[in-house]
Amino acid sequence: MVKLLFGRLAYCLALIIIGRAPLLAQQEVYFFRESNQGSFYDSGLAFKSGNSYIEQAGSTNDKIPVELSIPAYQGKHSLRLQWISRAGGDWSALIIAPGFPFLDLSKMDTLSFSLFSKNGLDKANMPYLYFEGAPGNTKSKKFPLSQFVQSLSAEKWQLVNIPITTLKAETVGSSLQWNQIKAVIFGQNTADNSTHVLLVDEVKAFKAATFIEEIPAIVTSFRVKSYPAHIALHWKIPANPAPAQFKILRSADQWKSFTQLPLISGKDSLYLDYPQNIDTSITYSYKIVALNSQGAFNESNETKNARLVKFRDDEYLDMVQEYTFRYFWDFAHPSSGMSRERNTSGNLVTTGGSGMGIMGLLTGIERGYITRKQALERLHKIVAFLASCDRFKGVFPHWLNGDSGKVIPFSARDDGGDLVETSFLMQGLLAARGYFDSEIEDERQLRIKITALWEAVDWQWHRQQNQNVLYWHWSPVHQFAMNFQLRGWNEALITYILAIAAPVNPIPANLYHVGWAGSNYKSGLTSFGYRLDIGGFRGGPLFFAHYSFLGFDPRDKRDAYTDYFKHNTNHTLINRAYSIQNPKNFKGYGENSWGLTASDDPMVGYLAHEPTPERDNGTIAPTAALSSIVYTPKESIAALKHFYHQHGKDLFGPMGFYDAFNLEKNWFADSYLAIDQGPILVMIENYRSGKIWESFMKNPEINKALDQIGFSKVVSSNRVGLLDHGNISIYPNPVTNGVIQVSVNQLINGGVTFSLLNMQGQEMYKWEKREMFSSASQVPLNLPSHIRGSFLLLIQSNQEKAAMPVFIH
Repeated sequence: MVKLLFGRLAYCLALIIIGRAPLLAQQEVYFFRESNQGSFYDSGLAFKSGNSYIEQAGSTNDKIPVELSIPAYQGKHSLRLQWISRAGGDWSALIIAPGFPFLDLSKMDTLSFSLFSKNGLDKANMPYLYFEGAPGNTKSKKFPLSQFVQSLSAEKWQLVNIPITTLKAETVGSSLQWNQIKAVIFGQNTADNSTHVLLVDEVKAFKAATFIEEIPAIVTSFRVKSYPAHIALHWKIPANPAPAQFKILRSADQWKSFTQLPLISGKDSLYLDYPQNIDTSITYSYKIVALNSQGAFNESNETKNARLVKFRDDEYLDMVQEYTFRYFWDFAHPSSGMSRERNTSGNLVTTGGSGMGIMGLLTGIERGYITRKQALERLHKIVAFLASCDRFKGVFPHWLNGDSGKVIPFSARDDGGDLVETSFLMQGLLAARGYFDSEIEDERQLRIKITALWEAVDWQWHRQQNQNVLYWHWSPVHQFAMNFQLRGWNEALITYILAIAAPVNPIPANLYHVGWAGSNYKSGLTSFGYRLDIGGFRGGPLFFAHYSFLGFDPRDKRDAYTDYFKHNTNHTLINRAYSIQNPKNFKGYGENSWGLTASDDPMVGYLAHEPTPERDNGTIAPTAALSSIVYTPKESIAALKHFYHQHGKDLFGPMGFYDAFNLEKNWFADSYLAIDQGPILVMIENYRSGKIWESFMKNPEINKALDQIGFSKVVSSNRVGLLDHGNISIYPNPVTNGVIQVSVNQLINGGVTFSLLNMQGQEMYKWEKREMFSSASQVPLNLPSHIRGSFLLLIQSNQEKAAMPVFIH
């Protein structure tokens, strides 16, 4: 016995399936299924004339908006038609398939869509339904929707199926060709001068199946995991036959009642459920079944239970890192292992984003998401691809085809080498070379291959005939036609450091000063009480403080111009202070909701947002605050919690935080970008363990280049230095058993306090004061279970203090 679903009603149907003969599935074409724009449907057009009104959206103000607050019938989005019909006016909403194709309805038998009205809609106020197609823009007869729907109840989705034969019969004599239909149209009917809102979803035409399609197997490996605001459901996708969709049921009262969650794609194996009631005492129960395209499924009695839980700060960081890591591991390009530009990029991979992804793999090892062996295998795949793909004087292009390795032009004349993206890639590769430092043959071979890529880059060539500055682009077709000089301050500091550090074809160190820092580099501007020694007004977008510092450790370093850790900290605090001041009064800004940087944008697609009225349009990107955690840990963690708890349902998905949101426009991106996910993952790890910084800085060429440039060490008054103290030792180090043994070979009057500091000098844990009863005391310090990574053990008495490095595994 199986069940067949029609809309939300289940009926029993007895089936006899003989053998495993192929069965004919339903044929269908969609006019609307989902929007990829977030706030509007790009292929939906809304028009009005006279005094009538219909809500319009998009930068061209002629798109159909999508509904973001009421759950869709299926998937994430539905279309929102809000209208006022007035005498002498007209309005229409054209629902067209993506790409504006003509669809063949001549062999289909049913037009289907789902409708929702928050307040209900009676027969008299329903709009017209009609069609547009070939030849030209021929329109069909207008059908009163009430001919097919008597009324709509409030707060309920209603499935509408209309026989296409009925529509054809009433358009006999029309020139409309049913094999070339372009749009399903809802339009003005009764001029009642009132506001109405109708949600429309899953607009399609189909031909019912001739035979019953095979039923997918019962879902296996079903498990749940609890978080503070959501419960993650994981399962294994049944094979042969593959499901069309999954249906998930949730109950909060032991199945006395239940809620069906939105249907999801048969290709997904993860769903995040955000219950409205976040009481941690409530037990939520879940069932999941795999559906075929007709809605049929095998019943399963397996139930999983979960409760929401409370988290410590480090557990929030674990959550964000684990989810974000999936972008670079699960979503990496299957052939090349490279990082895709964004979650809709297909075969298009990004070189700079892949450098960040490589550092993300190292983070995955540190956090236990993958093994060292797994990461090594992935890196060998990436390096093999990089050795065979298009390069230009050893310099990689911005984009590549992940299958063929051929360049994909970033713009008309940007079809060659991109020195900045190559720098971000090399930063990641060199971090991997420093990390995989054993004499195991696989690790030794990886280092050799990375070194070959590193030595092949002709940095000198990008001086364009030995000028005293580097150029961003060079193409064998267009040469230096892009003509973009690399001068600071921006994200390209790492480019000059690597160009000077290069073992082959380096540039002279003085180019750092006459090229990079040679034009309006120093500023001395102060905003909100924070001084910036370099750069423009208020520092620019926050990615300036991230991209060059994923591997390059800015702590305790300054050149002739600034202390970069202090500069980036002040830059971040200015960005936050601007959001608190909120001079344009945008919704959602505040002390825990901040972060202006380059990101997707609801109005122009993509924009470098900055803390100035001219470059601020209300769009906040989580990557800005989260990637600044090394500079502002308290403020960044508070922002993380705010984004997750206040907006998690719309903002936190299977691969971490989505790219951006704008409450002023009621817009949440559904996109992930490698260059925004990478800094989140890597900078959180640098905050927690410093491991990525450590791995990159182990490369001897880097410190040599810093010496050539003239970098010097900064002794910061608010960070603890490592003091020589021959009378103190700690063991084991690394700590593997949860206990630090401290040996003190001198008598210390007044007792001793022990504190554990992170690498920024912030206290993470403190033990009770201990008395030293002899000159050879041993003190065991029991560690909390959640503490791990690189730390400083601060030992203080009344007279002196010492800080000893310790790694806790």
